[in-house]
This record gives sequence, C-alpha cells and structure tokens, in this order.
Amino acid sequence: MATMADVARHAGVSVATVSHVLNDTRPVLPHTRQAVLDAVEQLGYTPNTLARSLVTSRTRSIGLAVSAISNPYFTEILQGVEASALEHGYSLLIADPHDDPAHERKVVQLLHERRVDGMVVAPSADPGELVAYLRRHAVPAVFLDRLVDTRAEDGPAFDQVCAESAAPVTELVTHLAGLGHRRIALVAGLPGLSTTSERITGYRHGLAAAGLPYDERLVVHGDSAATGGERATAALLSLAVPPTALVTANNAMTIGALRALRERGLSVPGDIALCCFDDFAWADLFSPRLTAIAQPSKEIGAQAVRVLLDRLAAPERPARTLRLPCTFVHRSSCGCPEDPPQHPVHAPQHTEHPPQHTEHPPQHPEQPAKGTAS
Repeated sequence: MATMADVARHAGVSVATVSHVLNDTRPVLPHTRQAVLDAVEQLGYTPNTLARSLVTSRTRSIGLAVSAISNPYFTEILQGVEASALEHGYSLLIADPHDDPAHERKVVQLLHERRVDGMVVAPSADPGELVAYLRRHAVPAVFLDRLVDTRAEDGPAFDQVCAESAAPVTELVTHLAGLGHRRIALVAGLPGLSTTSERITGYRHGLAAAGLPYDERLVVHGDSAATGGERATAALLSLAVPPTALVTANNAMTIGALRALRERGLSVPGDIALCCFDDFAWADLFSPRLTAIAQPSKEIGAQAVRVLLDRLAAPERPARTLRLPCTFVHRSSCGCPEDPPQHPVHAPQHTEHPPQHTEHPPQHPEQPAKGTAS
C-alpha cells in the first residue's frame, strides 16, 4: 500500500507539500499540486483519514439532521448539502429526527459522538433541548430551513439559512385576489415552526394588501403532512360559505388538498383555485398544472455548508441569517393562462423573524427553481 512518503518521492516534493495539497492547508504552485495529484492517482494512494483526525482533531465530516428525508424538498436540500460538502472535501453523516424533539436530541448526540466537525440541522417546532445540547458541547451548527430565536438564551446565537416565507405567500394571495377571489383560505403548516408562522403572516399581509378582511376560520393547520392537508381542506370545504381559492403552505399538504378535492368531485380551477408554496418535480404534470412558489432548495443546502465552514474557520465571528429568494411559477391551477416568465420573490421591508444580521447571498447559476417546505 502506497504511503505519503511514496507519493512525495514520486512527485519529487517533500512530504509536507503532499500534506498541504491533500489537506488544502497552504497554497501550492499549480504545477506542483498537479504533480502530487498525478502521483496519488498513479500510486493509488488513499489518505488515512482516521490517523489524520487524531493529529488534527478534525474528521472532515459533517452531520446532517433533517426530518422527512423522503420529502422531495428535503431530498433536494440533502443533494445541495452533499455536493457542497464533497466539493470542500467533507463526508456526510445523515440522521432523521422525525420532527420529534426528544428524538432530535438523541440523533444530534449520536452525530456528535461520531466526532463530526459540525452540523446542519432542520430544527423541530420545540428545539429547546437541541439548542441546549449544541451550546453545552460547543458544537458548530447551522440551522436550516426553519429559524430559531435564540436571543433570550445564554450563549451565542446560531447561523441560519432559509428561504423567504412571508413575501411569497403574500404574492400568492394578492394574485388570487386580483383574479376576483374574496374568500381565500390557507392550509397552514405545523404550529411552532417559523416557516408556519411566517407564511401565515404573509397570508395576512396579502389579504390586507388586497383590502380583504382576515377570517380565522379560513386558516386551518394541516401540520405539514399530506394527511393533515387532506383533513384541513375537508374542514374548509365544510364551512357554511367555503373558500373559492386555496393556498397550501407546503408540497405534502398540496397532495392532501388535491385528494380532498377529488373525493368531493371538485375540479381545479373550475370549482376552486389552488396555489401552493413549494414547487416539486411533478407539479407541472398535474391537470391543471400547479401555480407554485419554488424554493432554491439545493442552494439552501449548499449555502448551509458554506456558512458552517465559515464558522469552523472563524468560530468567534457574529452569527448570521441568510435568506434566499423564491420564484413565482405561474401555471394554470390559479385559473388564468400560464405566464412563462418567472421572477424572484424578495422579502418586504418589514420582517417577523429574529433581528439577527441577515444577508441575501448572490444567486448562483446552479440554483434550481423547485423545492418544498417544512
């Protein structure tokens, strides 16, 4: 089996230079770097990551804890996290907290015990134990998709990366109101999640912008699940005066809403207009095709890794929150002709999330135009 010394001799460089190339710890001249990489390839050298971790106290691994990995939204986030981690030479350990606070605490502890250098976590609706554990053990972590207000706790705040939530829902509501709808309902997500509260805020802002009153009976929680979305839609359709338009706050609840409408023999948009938060791969295969808000899910995952690596490089820097813009995808379930152009949805001047430093990173070419929500 080839050793680092063998690579150094083959490339005509020092062992230290080989180490700098493989670990990216110091700049190396391009031709020297290529000579080392060629030697690694020709000799079939495999770095001993276990031995390296004993020396550096780093495993070059990242823990990812997200619920409902089977959900297309989180699947795309996972793809973004994995691609960015591999790009920077990190491996990935994955766990599913099942949106359960107690299980969330256990899986985060298991990841920590496996000596990951840091974590990317989509927190549950009650992340108190999670935050306490991460702080107690000084685990570098980035919260993903869902914001956590940690200002009142002892210790520093955490970095966070998410998409805009309020402004896109406002756009869906004003779009439906512009088509003449006056009873617009919302199938909201799981109570306690920041994404749920922000999308309700966006819904209310949309009603106010359209001059429509807020009716609490038109907001029913579908708990971010397909079964909950079906139950919530059934409840809305059972009102004495049911809604003429429906906004669903994530992709799973959209599926549930469509089931409820089908069971009642109602057509979209003939009997009721439908817009959804979260675009997904088959949204344009439905009949009618779904008007949706698309989240940059892969870029959310990629940005979370970049922010985590920034944290590892500079542990004392202030925490930051990055919000990425979404895209309005105009199809036909809203009841009007499709509009090919798509445009980003940016946040309004007011905000409901914790007043941490917020950044809007530049858009990257690889950013997708589809996603789903928590």
